[in-house]
Amino acid sequence: MTESNALDPEDRKIVTLARSARARGGVPEGAAVRDETGRTYVAGTVDLPSLRLSALRTAVAMAVASGAKSLEAAAVVSEAEGVAEDDLAAVRDLGGPGTPVLVAAPDGTVRATVTAD
Repeated sequence: MTESNALDPEDRKIVTLARSARARGGVPEGAAVRDETGRTYVAGTVDLPSLRLSALRTAVAMAVASGAKSLEAAAVVSEAEGVAEDDLAAVRDLGGPGTPVLVAAPDGTVRATVTAD
């Protein structure tokens, strides 16, 4: 477990943004990713009859659509204890192996940092 207040300020920022996206949208997950230039992309779960995407895959898609070339870090806020393999694959596709994914509880407490290996 990582203490949220021990996080680098930029990592704390993406956790806070992911938490806000979850609350604002009233969705099961919120996510944020930071690209190679420091820009952040924030998303919530997409659950439409014709389109279902996790918050993390949506945030990665937003980064790609905006021209990001790679990712520095990602965060997901969820009741879930971990990150689905499909989500890690999306982070790995853009960020490469070893990109850290902060996994936080709805209150913003970081439970774990996993890598997209």
